[in-house]
Amino acid sequence: MAEPYVFEISTSGRRGVKLPACDVPDAPLSDLIPPEHRRQDPPEFPELSELDVVRHFTRLSQQNFGIDTNFYPLGSCTMKYNPRVNEVVAGMPGFARVHPYTPDSLAQGILALCDDLQRRLCEMCGMDAFTLQPAAGAHGEALGMLLVQAYHANRGKSKRRVLIPDSAHGTNPASAALVGYEATTVPSNASGEVDFDALRDALDDDVAALMLTNPNTLGVVETRVREIVDMVHDADGLVYYDGANLNAIVGTARPGDMGFDIVHLNLHKTFSTPHGGGGPGAGPVGVRADLEPFLPIPVLRSEDGVYRWETDRPQSVGRMRSFVGNFGILARAYTYIISNGADGLRDISRHAVLNANYILALLRDLYPPAVDRVCKHECVLSATALARDHGVTATDVAKALPDHGYHAPTIYFPLPAVTPEAIMIEPTETESKETLDGFIAAMREIAREAVEDPERLHERPLTTPVRRLDEVTAARKPVLRWTADA
Repeated sequence: MAEPYVFEISTSGRRGVKLPACDVPDAPLSDLIPPEHRRQDPPEFPELSELDVVRHFTRLSQQNFGIDTNFYPLGSCTMKYNPRVNEVVAGMPGFARVHPYTPDSLAQGILALCDDLQRRLCEMCGMDAFTLQPAAGAHGEALGMLLVQAYHANRGKSKRRVLIPDSAHGTNPASAALVGYEATTVPSNASGEVDFDALRDALDDDVAALMLTNPNTLGVVETRVREIVDMVHDADGLVYYDGANLNAIVGTARPGDMGFDIVHLNLHKTFSTPHGGGGPGAGPVGVRADLEPFLPIPVLRSEDGVYRWETDRPQSVGRMRSFVGNFGILARAYTYIISNGADGLRDISRHAVLNANYILALLRDLYPPAVDRVCKHECVLSATALARDHGVTATDVAKALPDHGYHAPTIYFPLPAVTPEAIMIEPTETESKETLDGFIAAMREIAREAVEDPERLHERPLTTPVRRLDEVTAARKPVLRWTADA
C-alpha cells in the first residue's frame, strides 16, 4: 500500500503537543521582532496528533529493506549482520555520554580502547602503526594518498601518477585525483589479475604508488602479489592496499606480509559496524614504520600507563577531521574483534569464501562467471547470455529480485569493459545455507522467466511500494522537496 505524504494526512487545527502558556512579556510585536525579520504568513507545517506521526513513520520504516529484514547480497560492500552486542557496548554510558572535549585525564578508558584497537589492527594487517581518524573508507583512501605524497616530498621528489588496476575498488581513482594525482588504469588479464606486461609498461619514475585491492573486485586473489609489490618498489613507488575486501582474508593472510606499505580498512565491511545511511563511519589507515611520522595529528601515545594525544609532529600531513574519529563506530568494531577472537575471525573469512563459492557453483550454468576460477568472498556473474538471447539485462534481473524478497546485488560493476552485464554477489559469512538456497532458487526462477516471458521482467518489480524507477532522470533531475502542487 502506498503511504500518503505527511502533508496529505494533515488536519487543520490538530496538535501532537500542548505547549505552556507564553511567558514573553506583553509588548507590541514590533518592539520584539523588527518587521524585516517577521514572516507575513505562518509556516506550512503538517498538523497531526502524536499517534498519527508515530504510525506514519512506522509504516514507512516497514517499507524499507535492510539487513535485519532479509538477504542483502550487495557485492563489494559486505552488508553483513551487525551483532547486537556491538550496540550494547557502544551504548554504555561511559562510552556514549563522554563529550569529545573531555580532557585526556578523564577519558583514559576510551583512549585505552583506541590504543588496543590500533594494536590489534596492526597485528591483523601486519602494519607498524595505525590511525583511527578517517571517517570512512574513501576518507582513508584520501589519507593514504596524502601519506604517499608526504613520503615522496620528504625525499625531495614530486611524482604525478598513481596506477590503479581496472579491478580495483571503485573509489580509488577519485581518491587519487582528490589529492592531485593522475590516475592511470592498468588492465586485467584473462585470469582476472593484474596484467604484468601492462603494469611493466605503465611503471616509470613518475609513478608515486599502485593502489591494489586484493582480493580484487572480480572476487579473485592476485596470486603474484609479491612480484607486483617488488616491481613497484623497484620503480621507487609505494604500494597501497585497499581493504574493501579484507573480509575474505582476515585472520588468514596479512597485507603487510604481502609487502604493502599503506593499508586502509572499512570497518563496516570487515568488522561489522553499521553501513550506509550517511551516518558516521570509520576507515582506519595503517602504515609501515618509515611512514609513521606522516600520520595525521593527534597521535595516541602511552607513557607509564597514561594515555595522551601527541600533536608536536612536524612531518604530519595534518588533521583529517575534527576530534580523533567516530568513537561509537570504533567501539563496535573493537567489540566484534574481541568477541570473535583470532580463531573466530579466521572462521568468518572462510565461511564468507565458502558461501560465495556455493552461489557461484549453483548459478554458473545460467549466469556465467566473469572469471572461471574459485572466487573468494564474492562472485561476479554475468547476464550476457540472457541479454543476448532474450533481451533480459542485469538491470532486469536486479529489478526482479525484490519481488522474491531479496535486495538486488551490485550490477554493472566491475565496469562493462571488464565484465559486460556484471552481477556482483557477496553473501558474507552471516547467511545460512537455507537463505542462500532461497536466493539461488529466485535467481534460477528469474532466468526461467527470461526465457518464457521476458516482457514481464521488463516491468518488474511488481510487488514493491514503488515500482520501476527512471534512474537516469532521477540522477539528473532529482526532486528533493515535496510541494502541495507537485
